Amino acid sequence: MKNALIIGDSGGIGGAVAAHLRDLGMAVTGLSRSRDGLDVTDEASLSATLGALEGPYDLVFVATGALEIEGAEPEKSLKSLDAKALADQYLLNAIGPAMVLKHALPLLPRRDRAVFAVLSARVGSIGDNALGGWYSYRAAKAGVNQLIHTAAVELARSHRQLACVCLHPGTVETAFTAKYASRYPTVAPAHAAQRLVTVIQGLSPEDTGKFLDYAGREIPW
Repeated sequence: MKNALIIGDSGGIGGAVAAHLRDLGMAVTGLSRSRDGLDVTDEASLSATLGALEGPYDLVFVATGALEIEGAEPEKSLKSLDAKALADQYLLNAIGPAMVLKHALPLLPRRDRAVFAVLSARVGSIGDNALGGWYSYRAAKAGVNQLIHTAAVELARSHRQLACVCLHPGTVETAFTAKYASRYPTVAPAHAAQRLVTVIQGLSPEDTGKFLDYAGREIPW
């Protein structure tokens, strides 16, 4: 792979992935809301920003997302569920990446090997959910998994060398996880980026539609 587009490169994981790819000699284009005004929850913003780029990119990596939106913390019980918080989570963490894929598709090669990867999370696995709680975030991540998997089925017919995947990075030491990281083993962003890039480099078209962790292991839906 030679050319990468990183959506959300101002964040901890996105920035680390961009840096690691540059260290490997790849040309990296980074976009973020804070620097470039790209809002993945606004389709007009995506259309204008991505429409101004010239591809092809053989890697598009979506690293946007949030665990808390407007102060709404992950729910511990059903009585804490709030309709707006649920909708906000779905808009940012599920609809946003799907809309990125829609508008980034013209930037991906039709005949050459390419990867479209989205940061997901193990808590989005329905089969692996034995603890409950975190309704909105879990639902949003389950949603993005389904959206990307469904797109992978379609795009396997038109982009036969493309792998569309959802990736779980582990718990990474970033502002995103700062309030919750003490509960789980964590890794530095640079280490997380190295692991994710290793997985990405090993993907083939046969992997399209999969939900994988940082070691390339499949996670149950």
